[in-house]
Amino acid sequence: MLRPVGIHCLLCTLLCMWPSCSSQSDSSAPVIQLRLAGEKRKNYEGRVEVFYNGEWGTVCDDDFSRSAARVVCRQLGFMDAESWLPSAKYGRGEGRIWLDNVHCFGTEKSLAQCHSNGFGVSDCKHSEDVGVVCTSKRIPGFKFIRNQASSNEGLPVQVEDVRLRATYSQRKKIPITEGFLEVKDGGKWRQICSEEWTQTNSRVICGMNGFPGEKRVNTRPYKLLANRRKKNYWGFSVNCTGNEADLSDCKMGREIELKGNSTCEQGMPVVVSCVPGRAFAPTLSAGYRKAYRVEQPLVRLRGGAMIGEGRVEVLKNGEWGTVCDDNWNIRAATVVCRELGFGSAKEAMSSAQFGQGTGPVHMNKVECSGFEKSLTECQFNRHDLGCSHEEDAALKCNVPDMGFNKRLRLNGGRNPFEGRVEVLAERNGSAVWGSVCSDSWGTMEATVVCRQLGLGFASHAFQETWYWEGESPDDVVLMSGVRCSGTEYTLDQCLHHGKHIHCPKGGGRFAAGVSCTQLAPDLVLSAQAVEQTTYLEDRPMYALQCAHEEHCLSKSAETADSNSYRRLLRFSSQIQNNGLSDFRPRAAHHSWVWHECHRHYHSMEVFTHYDLLSLNGTKVAEGHKASFCLEDTHCDEGIQKKYACANFGAQGITVGCWDTYRHDIDCQWIDITDVKPGDYIFQVVINPNYEVAESDYTNNVMKCRSRYDGQRIWTYNCQIGGSRSSDAEEMFPGLLTNQVSHS
Repeated sequence: MLRPVGIHCLLCTLLCMWPSCSSQSDSSAPVIQLRLAGEKRKNYEGRVEVFYNGEWGTVCDDDFSRSAARVVCRQLGFMDAESWLPSAKYGRGEGRIWLDNVHCFGTEKSLAQCHSNGFGVSDCKHSEDVGVVCTSKRIPGFKFIRNQASSNEGLPVQVEDVRLRATYSQRKKIPITEGFLEVKDGGKWRQICSEEWTQTNSRVICGMNGFPGEKRVNTRPYKLLANRRKKNYWGFSVNCTGNEADLSDCKMGREIELKGNSTCEQGMPVVVSCVPGRAFAPTLSAGYRKAYRVEQPLVRLRGGAMIGEGRVEVLKNGEWGTVCDDNWNIRAATVVCRELGFGSAKEAMSSAQFGQGTGPVHMNKVECSGFEKSLTECQFNRHDLGCSHEEDAALKCNVPDMGFNKRLRLNGGRNPFEGRVEVLAERNGSAVWGSVCSDSWGTMEATVVCRQLGLGFASHAFQETWYWEGESPDDVVLMSGVRCSGTEYTLDQCLHHGKHIHCPKGGGRFAAGVSCTQLAPDLVLSAQAVEQTTYLEDRPMYALQCAHEEHCLSKSAETADSNSYRRLLRFSSQIQNNGLSDFRPRAAHHSWVWHECHRHYHSMEVFTHYDLLSLNGTKVAEGHKASFCLEDTHCDEGIQKKYACANFGAQGITVGCWDTYRHDIDCQWIDITDVKPGDYIFQVVINPNYEVAESDYTNNVMKCRSRYDGQRIWTYNCQIGGSRSSDAEEMFPGLLTNQVSHS
């Protein structure tokens, strides 16, 4: 029989299992401060650390959950949690392990309100420190709690947003490089007092806004302006070391006494002035007109759709290679971003998230202070590389707001990633929207549109869009004759007719359209396979009738005797998909062409160009345009084949697989019957007409040196486009395709 005391205890236990009683009440729970620490790859993730009783400590991963991660993220001002990570994924913390066996419902206002063993009661080690990944979006109007300690100095800066507010005379400049610094806290924009502000603080602010550096500014006109305005100061100073990627990584300084107009009597609102990268020099127009080529003598980005993102590649001994993601963090990524003329890094990425590179892995376990001028100045492991391209490091940089997406839009599509392309232009003194003529419209033009709108890669370019209704009148064509190289940041940087529109077909159903995608394939030809399989074969014409009908021989074969011989330069093609999506032909099944020689359907009539060139780039053997049936011949371990040519099957190349066309099949050659002995360049180009969008076209070209003595041929020094420095490419005089320029 239960005693009254036992019944009372049982009732208390049952009641405490109810959500409203499961955590400590707001009044009884201690007020704690949280921060995300450790080896972070973005600003909204890290090891969870708690400030309690005057010192920082960690949280054990035992019983931690997504609900607990949500409480952490919302206490830090983020909308929600994406995930949580156990086992000290962001490195081991130091000091006390404040919380263990944390149980949250997800609705608590503070982690201190969740049920746990109690502060400081834990049987964990720092190898069990928990980390979280929050969403990047902030809670609007969020007010951070800062009354936990007698002094807030040393706590991380936590504000909702940061901006540079330009003066009226500066607002027309793009990008905004200078202005009053304002932080948003509690839903209100506030200024920071300049009394303890430093240039290292300005460096961090500039990095967040997409600028690599800061400069001193004449504050006199700003002070006159500030004296005439009502000020609303933020209550703290800021301490940055200068190598932080974001203001949230800086520490709060002393508390500022807010005394109305008497606040910050010895100073004024902080003014920050930034130095833009070369490609983002400000102009008074709606953007810069020239598409600068960012020169990258030592570091470059590959595989990214957007400006300032991609796989990191470095130049060593004249050869481009990748960086291993071991120890890769946001500080090292920021060094790369600033080196390339961008701001600090938004995110350091791992596991080949922008596709796998080729060539060597040059750097591993990179450690940067954050102040280096180049990634090559950082410390790294020179000997113990041991990395594969599955571990290629990548990044996303902060870039200036150029307003690119305000002068272009897509209309009529089924989703935000497709539609008719419409541009904003001035006509008769007013800004009007109109369509783009589809004459010469192709993948390269669509690529620029998708990049300008921040929608990723081009999936398709459409020359008829009658099925997409636009908002502008059908007959208003504002841009024609558009031709892009694919590297431009905006469509108006491409060649076009300007104000003299010429569009015989008109707009309406023939207006240009696009569809965009976040992921793209990336085809790379194996230079080694070509070099190892090249040989000559003399074959009689009577055995080449099928190939002759498919135009695989040079023109002289048309008048050749059936008993004569053709000299064929044979080789194998091994083409791998290193991208992030499958390579699929643009043509639908019904339009595929049956090829008698190969006994299967070809889904792409022009998939490769095979050429033999003189040393100055002139064709000496007529270029053979090879059509292909695309299939998965072999795949990396663990990847299933999807595509096969047999039985009219689906065609394509899966990510991590390659399509091999052996040297001994028809048309896998160049007819060199009429070529004289000498030194030549053997060139293969994949997807030459850009029929299918890829994340990187520079590696679609392969060139080899060839020496022909009339009887034998030697093929050597085969290289993929863009794999060597420009110095190394001097062996190909006259061929500047994919050349990397030096500053």
